[in-house]
Amino acid sequence: MGRRLAEPIDVRRRDDAPAQFVWRSRLYVVQEVLEHWFESGQWWASAKSLALGTGSDVAAPVDDLVLAPIPASPKWAQRAWGEPAPDVGAAAGPAFIDDGEQEFWRVEAVAGGGGHPASPASPGIYDLCFLWSLGSWQLVEVHD
Repeated sequence: MGRRLAEPIDVRRRDDAPAQFVWRSRLYVVQEVLEHWFESGQWWASAKSLALGTGSDVAAPVDDLVLAPIPASPKWAQRAWGEPAPDVGAAAGPAFIDDGEQEFWRVEAVAGGGGHPASPASPGIYDLCFLWSLGSWQLVEVHD
């Protein structure tokens, strides 16, 4: 059984895996990565994706969706016969759709790391989550 949380944390990584994290002003040193997985949200149900007309549903207009024409490509991006390069201007406008992707790490970590060998802490199991759309980390579960 564990305690579910959603508290912001600071994470230091080594080789793309969490090596340390700070939670409630305390440093935790990761001893071992136990599991690593990704979860995706329901991107297809977002207002912006529905407004783009994905699927057979016809969605009502969305106020925060901004559509902008793709500007003409500059001369340096044109091929010899005047056709634009395929990637120039393709990302014009705010076409980002948050897919809700989250990256999870279940780690075994020890509180402290301050070099106090007199009172070694016992390790705990923690679920850390990186929210790709926000670019931030959260501690989502502490296992008992």
